[in-house]
Amino acid sequence: MRNNTMGSLIWLRLMRFTNRSNQLSNDFLKRFDITTAQFDVLVQIQVYQPLTQMELADKVTVTQGGISRMLVRLEKEGYIIRKQDWKTKTISLTEKGEAILDEAMPAQLAFQSSFFDEVLNEEERKTLYMLITRVHKHSQKKELPPV
Repeated sequence: MRNNTMGSLIWLRLMRFTNRSNQLSNDFLKRFDITTAQFDVLVQIQVYQPLTQMELADKVTVTQGGISRMLVRLEKEGYIIRKQDWKTKTISLTEKGEAILDEAMPAQLAFQSSFFDEVLNEEERKTLYMLITRVHKHSQKKELPPV
């Protein structure tokens, strides 16, 4: 670890936290019969509906192929509906999709918040949020270095 910069150590810690948080969330969301990725997709659809598959893929951390398979399952389960409007196919939540989010959202938000609320005071949470937001905004502008 001697050769690691502070930036790489922060990145490694964030990756480990994200992986652990996703593992725990997947276990937590089993009671609603959805995964963390499906929860994210359903939330994005709820916020931006109706939207296209390409628009959805830009908003979530699932690959284009993965999103196709997930949408098939979510449609089969009755959580979403895909409608063809001339050349464009849009995705929206069904009543069942809205209902599962109404049930799962408060529980999942409380579960995720507990990671921070149990160890950080309010000022530390505000500072962490500000710093992560700044780094995230910078990453949105960043391009890959030339090969």
